[in-house]
Amino acid sequence: MNQDFKTIVLNRRSIREYDPTVKITKQEMTQILEDATRAPSSVNLQPWRFVIVESDEGKEKLRPFMRFNKKQNDTSSAMILLFGDMECYRLTEDIYDQAVRDAHMPKDVRDKQVSNIVPLYSSFSREKMDDVVRLDCGLVGMQLMLVARSYGYDTNPIGGFIEEGLAESVGLDPNRYVPMMVIAIGKAMETGYHSLRLPVETITTWK
Repeated sequence: MNQDFKTIVLNRRSIREYDPTVKITKQEMTQILEDATRAPSSVNLQPWRFVIVESDEGKEKLRPFMRFNKKQNDTSSAMILLFGDMECYRLTEDIYDQAVRDAHMPKDVRDKQVSNIVPLYSSFSREKMDDVVRLDCGLVGMQLMLVARSYGYDTNPIGGFIEEGLAESVGLDPNRYVPMMVIAIGKAMETGYHSLRLPVETITTWK
């Protein structure tokens, strides 16, 4: 594992071709996801849901959804489908009850939080909920890619996929679970492109 944060951040590349002989074990993938899901989320509702597509059968079924990203699908160790749970507030009590059991939060704070969060989130329009969930899923997606680098793997975040029918293809309710991103992960077979970043002076205003 690489623990040098600057090396991880500055050397991350979007990799499109992987060594197809390298397979990440379920144990290691679980650890990567556990580390990645330490990412922050709005009122800690953690609306991200993952489907790991790693079998030949699963990848063949996923392939038609990948448009021009089929090389990643064919060669990666796995394709991580990241869905947003539009009803994530249904787990509010579970999350906050665990916080009390682990002594991270007093029960009176838990009760106040739950009584505020559930009515608020359940009242959101679908558009508002999509905004909240999409932001949180972006945070966990980026963290997952950096965590993968620390484990010696590379990734490619994919937005160019066919959303319609994807949830159903993996057995999820499309009204509740919205596809946010697909992340290819594996051992790189290429170095990836170096890409330009705008100068800080161009994108920042100081007051």
